[in-house]
Amino acid sequence: MRYVVLDTETTGLRVEEGNRVIELGCVEMVNRRPSGRQFHRLLNPQREVEVGATEVHGFTWDGLQSEPLFEEVAEEFLAFVRGAHLLIHNAPFDLGFLDAELKRIGHGPLQAVAADITDTLVLAREMHPGQRNSLDALCTRYGVSNAHRHRHGALLDAELLAEVWLSMTRGQESFEMQLHDVDAYGPAGRIDLSTLDLLVVEPTPAEWAAHEGVLDDIARVCGARPVWRQS
Repeated sequence: MRYVVLDTETTGLRVEEGNRVIELGCVEMVNRRPSGRQFHRLLNPQREVEVGATEVHGFTWDGLQSEPLFEEVAEEFLAFVRGAHLLIHNAPFDLGFLDAELKRIGHGPLQAVAADITDTLVLAREMHPGQRNSLDALCTRYGVSNAHRHRHGALLDAELLAEVWLSMTRGQESFEMQLHDVDAYGPAGRIDLSTLDLLVVEPTPAEWAAHEGVLDDIARVCGARPVWRQS
């Protein structure tokens, strides 16, 4: 399976105010392994970069005016992402800008080109509800070094997100591999427990007594015996 981790930098936060993409960064993974292929371009946005945005990523229009326009790299970019499973952190933001750029040159939305799109921010919030799920926070949580990330950058952030996503979904990968290991687990991934030497640890008398005491407390509070005592 082919994945492309994608990130952008822009002239400002609001696409509806005419802000533009100034950097594209993409990292390819094939079967969850980095392929070594990347797509990275700086772009001339044909407008000023907002001061707040410059403070985040460091780019100014003066430094970008010699770079190509989006329309000059669009076909190469689309060829790179075509048919891939896209991974984007806070996907609505990047897609809003990219779809606006594509619309300006007569192309349909990016979703029409990709196999599908996963918002890794949504995934992180499902896995870690109530916690900070920015890219920096996820790097810290999963032990991905971002010490070299002094400013935001599309390619750097895509590289970091690729590492974070692999860590976030590693358990899913292992389970999937087990289900497909027919020799080890039998037809349809069923595990034959008869071949395993299972260790059974019996509770001590004191632990049994403590357990029964808890059940007694539950019965007093609820006014009824627990279901497993009714058999």
